[in-house]
Amino acid sequence: MRGEAEKAAHMAERLNVAFILARSFTLSAFSLFVDTLRLASDEADRSGRRFADWQVLSSRGNLIRSSCGIRVAPTSGLVEPTQFDYIVVVGGLLDREDPVDDETLNYLRLAASRKIPLLGVCTGTFILAEAGLMSEHETCVSWLHYHDFRERFPALAVRADRIYRLDRLRGSCAGGSAAADMAAHIVRRHIGPSAERNAMEVLQIDQARTRFAVQPRRPLSIECEDPRIRTVVLMMEQNVEDVLSINVLASAVGLSRRQLERLFVAEIQTTPSAVYRRIRLERASHLLTNTKVPLIEIALAVGYVNVSHFSRSFRSVYGCSATEWRLNPST
Repeated sequence: MRGEAEKAAHMAERLNVAFILARSFTLSAFSLFVDTLRLASDEADRSGRRFADWQVLSSRGNLIRSSCGIRVAPTSGLVEPTQFDYIVVVGGLLDREDPVDDETLNYLRLAASRKIPLLGVCTGTFILAEAGLMSEHETCVSWLHYHDFRERFPALAVRADRIYRLDRLRGSCAGGSAAADMAAHIVRRHIGPSAERNAMEVLQIDQARTRFAVQPRRPLSIECEDPRIRTVVLMMEQNVEDVLSINVLASAVGLSRRQLERLFVAEIQTTPSAVYRRIRLERASHLLTNTKVPLIEIALAVGYVNVSHFSRSFRSVYGCSATEWRLNPST
């Protein structure tokens, strides 16, 4: 009797996670998240559900197709959300209309009303935002989807410089391998450091990254590992139209303007202002090549107040006028 009571008590303490998979969801993000949970219970290669359990929920019993074509079978309907510690929404292709149905959106709203933490992985954050569940939370998205998120949800706070964020009862993750990092954080919080370490070792990951890790991208082919420079450059990319001052950028990484300028010159042999100008003009060259937007609108879209100033800057970098570039981008 005692053994059964202890077993029941332990089972009640298990971390319980539900997954909602969007149509055309990203398989890697889902598999890395769920495998981190699974391997937290690994012992001598006999993975069980000793410390964590999970379900794939669906309003229907149909197989759910991932973006790579592999299909996953749901294991449960939309059951009472309070039985879960977290509900994870895994998104995928943005051009897929209605990634989840209205019944699922209402289920997420019900879970939110009952204070169940909701996590958006990859473009799952778009689904939570569409359901009206991110209005009081800052959202973390991949740099690849940053502009899409701003266009769809201009009133919401969003950033694309970190790999994931846990903000009270909401979480958001850039996707990809960062799904394992977010899952590891949750394993450490609810099960313990040894379970997290075991999962990472079996996944052949040296160490889980924290929520402060910068998304691994080298904008403008900048070969620099300094996280302060990478963070500043990402901020520049995310603020092409509403240009930030160098003082603001420096303050964001705990430096003075002079310290930031010295850092840029020492590490990448150029100034923050020059990098920012290049980012804005690269955006302009993309618009010139791929759209028929008038020059004045392009100038405003990349932070210039008039066409003449924009044209001088463009010529100084590309060696031709914006009009010539539009006619022949290879000039």
